[in-house]
Amino acid sequence: MTTTKKIKSWFNFDWLKKSELIELKQVDCSQDPVRPELDIKFRTSYGRKIYGLKHNGEIKAVMCFGFVNEIPTTVEELDLFSKDAYLQATHRAGIQGSIAIAYTVWSLKKGGGKMIVNEVYKMIKKSNHLNRLITLSPLTQMAERFHLKNGARLIQKNETSQNFEYTVSK
Repeated sequence: MTTTKKIKSWFNFDWLKKSELIELKQVDCSQDPVRPELDIKFRTSYGRKIYGLKHNGEIKAVMCFGFVNEIPTTVEELDLFSKDAYLQATHRAGIQGSIAIAYTVWSLKKGGGKMIVNEVYKMIKKSNHLNRLITLSPLTQMAERFHLKNGARLIQKNETSQNFEYTVSK
C-alpha cells in the first residue's frame, strides 16, 4: 500500500458507522500504550471487563474497565475496590459496583478512541446499576486533552493519576 493510500485509509471515518461494541475475553496487552504492564488476568478478573470496537471482523479500539463503588486513585486501589464490589455483588443479586472506571483506552484506527468512549457511554446510560463513568488516567497531557476534548471534566489529580468524569444522565 502506498503512503497516500495509507493516509487516506487512516482518515476515512465511514467505518465508524458500521462498527459495534463487543465484550472481549482476550486482548493483546502489549498493544496498550497506557498500561501494557497489566496482564489479561488483571483485565478480566473481579468485576473487570474489556470492550472492543469491532469492524469487519477486526478490533479497531479497546477500553478496559473495573466496576467499583468508590473512585480509585491508583491501579492498586482499582484492584482492591473492584474485588470488593465483586464480592459484595455475590450478596446483592450480582450487581457489581455503581461506577465504571475506565483505566485504559487505545485505538488502532483514527477515530476509534472517541467512538469507543461514545459507545461505552451509551451502554452505561442504559444500564440499571451504573450511574458514573470515571477514568483512572495517567498524568499526561495526552490523556488530559483526550478526555476534555471528548466531554469529560477533571474531578481530581492524584499523585500518579488523574480522574475525569463523563456525566451520565439517564
